[in-house]
Amino acid sequence: MKDIRQPARHRGRGPGRLAGLLLTLVVMSGLTGGTSLAAPDAHQSPSRPVVRVPDDPMDAVARMQPSWNLGNTLDAVPNEDSWGNGQTTKATFEKVAAEGFRSVRIPVTWNDHQSATAPYTIDAAYTARVKQLVDWAQDSGLYVVLNVHHDSWQWVSKISTDHDNVVARFDSTWKQIAVAFRDEPRTLVFEGINEPQFDNTTEEQKTRYLNELQVSFHSIVRSSGGANTNRLLSLTTPFGSGDQAHMDELYKTITSLNDRQLMAQVHYYSWYPFSVNIAGGTHYDAVAQKGLEDSFAAMHRTFVAKGIPVYIGEYGLLEYPNHFQPSRIERGEALKYYEHVGHGARRYGITTALWDPFGYLNRDTLEWRDPALMNWIKSAWTTRSGTASFDKVFVPKSSPVTAKSLTLNLNGTSFRGVWQGGTKLAAGRDYTVSGNQLTFTAKALTRLVGNRAYGVNATLQARFTSGLPWNIAIVTNDVPALSDATGTTDSFAVPTQYRGNDLATMHATYADGSNAGETSWTPYQEFNRAFSPDYPNGAIILTPAFLNALRDGDTATLVFHFYSGSTVTYHVTKSGSSVTGTVS
Repeated sequence: MKDIRQPARHRGRGPGRLAGLLLTLVVMSGLTGGTSLAAPDAHQSPSRPVVRVPDDPMDAVARMQPSWNLGNTLDAVPNEDSWGNGQTTKATFEKVAAEGFRSVRIPVTWNDHQSATAPYTIDAAYTARVKQLVDWAQDSGLYVVLNVHHDSWQWVSKISTDHDNVVARFDSTWKQIAVAFRDEPRTLVFEGINEPQFDNTTEEQKTRYLNELQVSFHSIVRSSGGANTNRLLSLTTPFGSGDQAHMDELYKTITSLNDRQLMAQVHYYSWYPFSVNIAGGTHYDAVAQKGLEDSFAAMHRTFVAKGIPVYIGEYGLLEYPNHFQPSRIERGEALKYYEHVGHGARRYGITTALWDPFGYLNRDTLEWRDPALMNWIKSAWTTRSGTASFDKVFVPKSSPVTAKSLTLNLNGTSFRGVWQGGTKLAAGRDYTVSGNQLTFTAKALTRLVGNRAYGVNATLQARFTSGLPWNIAIVTNDVPALSDATGTTDSFAVPTQYRGNDLATMHATYADGSNAGETSWTPYQEFNRAFSPDYPNGAIILTPAFLNALRDGDTATLVFHFYSGSTVTYHVTKSGSSVTGTVS
């Protein structure tokens, strides 16, 4: 679930969703989809660029690729600027369009701007503000997806105990939205409800309630006149889940409405352990990759192959990027995920909307907070990039320099060579390639590590015949050194000499083999929730959440894993509010 207290929060999911949090799909050719064009929309403003919306919904949704979310803005609670993004301007949409996005999803929470009792009137000034943003986006040549967002958990979720009032409010909300926007062109898409959830209900009840709401949403919009008679409408699954059973039920709902201008929406945040770094999900490995391939294929099979376009209303990683905490996902592993999403979108015919609550576009400067990351995301819209098994080569300082290898992931490209800045390294002398193994020679590494100071000594680039180069850091390291410490459950830090290492995960167990910590279903605790590196101050922080979950008087054995492959064992004992830590 989303933590509304965090200005840069993403949403979290429970362990039961390890294979899910999926996405959606539409058949398209490249980025442009089919070639069939409809006439300019009858409601097109003369001041706007002409955006032609194909009559075929498959082509129309394909033309929305790629898409971007104006997250933590109009969906913020209680006001637009409550979650740190300030006031949106027209320049925001102009920037997004200039960067190559073709559509934006504008999440809107209506609750705090609407009467909680009948007739559930929405404040006219708020509707006008929503309309202003919708118009600005369309004036920038963008398709727009407009929805009912956090209302899903604020009041829609109470349907099982307050059915009639919830349905009446939902219907009134959509009647007002439909009337307010019925003369907007078909570049505006309506989404009935974001990540719907229902308190204290069975799966059968969830299905029934969601079907009731979505059928009502469809009827209200279609009967409201204007462009709403053939506007694209987006229907979804409980929580936006890609579980097969939920998708099957959504398919039944869509087909029962006998309306071509419908699309399915699901959300995708990767394989859960990787997305938040828990249960050992430190790498975008074969399991995480298979999760994406299986999910995309299932979406295609369930919807796209049957002629129903699908829109991934949100994709990303649940805790990446995060500019307020140490990154829980290793940089290169995150890049592999984004590269794979772009490839999957093209392979399976998916329109994808990047969830951006704060971390990607700086809303004040309108510059990308991480331009290199965005370059990878944008490159993946049209082509593949080669990668490697990791983006670092670790060279231990305490032993002689020896040759080191990485595995190349060509991703359909061909390897061109390795560069350091503008200088190409010499094949045979500096590196060799055997099959997909790239090996740096001891002689080259000796030169690259220089005086062997801990940390990154040099940065190389593996280049391929298409896409972006893969950066490889040459790092001098040694096994980290930890020290004994004392503290409390509110404040405890393990003194740590990192010696060129980056922390990957923490394994926590008791002597009887049971798992130690708040996350009892896995010994590998969640990064930043149970533990967090403090690189500037030379420490590993054990959080109050983790420490308070420990059994009193029962020593927990912690094994810290680092991306170099090093591990260090540490023991922690809680006695009341006191905590003692000792090196093994």
